[in-house]
Amino acid sequence: MQEERQFNYSKSIIRVPVIIVSIMWLVYWIEIKFALNFTRFGVYPRSISGLKGVLFSPFIHSGTEHLFNNSIPVFVFLGMLFYFYKEIAWKIILLGSFMTGFLTWLIGGEGFHIGMSGVVYLLFSFIFFSGVLRKHFRLISVSLVVIFLYGSMFWYVFPTEKGISWEGHLSGLIIGLLISVLYRKVGPQNKSYVFKQTEFDLLFDENGNFNPPAKEKEKVIE
Repeated sequence: MQEERQFNYSKSIIRVPVIIVSIMWLVYWIEIKFALNFTRFGVYPRSISGLKGVLFSPFIHSGTEHLFNNSIPVFVFLGMLFYFYKEIAWKIILLGSFMTGFLTWLIGGEGFHIGMSGVVYLLFSFIFFSGVLRKHFRLISVSLVVIFLYGSMFWYVFPTEKGISWEGHLSGLIIGLLISVLYRKVGPQNKSYVFKQTEFDLLFDENGNFNPPAKEKEKVIE
């Protein structure tokens, strides 16, 4: 019963991903509709003015391909987060996004870093490592699904291609791991079972062989 309460459907599983993805597309639509350029609101590393990107950069994208590539994993990972970790989901999003943006600001290369990909890597990393650390069979299964679907993401934490913020990806991966360790005792936990020894168990030895205890001989007086 306790496990059923931990993993049950709620409207936030769909509502939050829909709202976040809708905001991403709305910001891009406004930018195109009114011929604006929001790139300057991205993270610009080691610049005081570039710190504003810690808050705004996830919702700014360079084009429809960039936006589409982030929309699907954001939707999937947020749905997983609010289903399996609803108790701490908002903490992961808010704290994790801020820390990912700030770490990108510290280690990023010169130029504006924009897009939701840092948050995507944050969610990917948290969901994967959290399942492994908690050793909960359902959460481990989710970790395996995440690796199966998005395992290739690991390659993009290295500077393999120009124009991609690998520093943002790496920041999200690192912060996701750190937060999974920080919150490993909060939320769903692996159950520990204590088995009581019964009289039936006493009929077997430590190797599992049937070895009932010898009966005491009754005293006979003739």
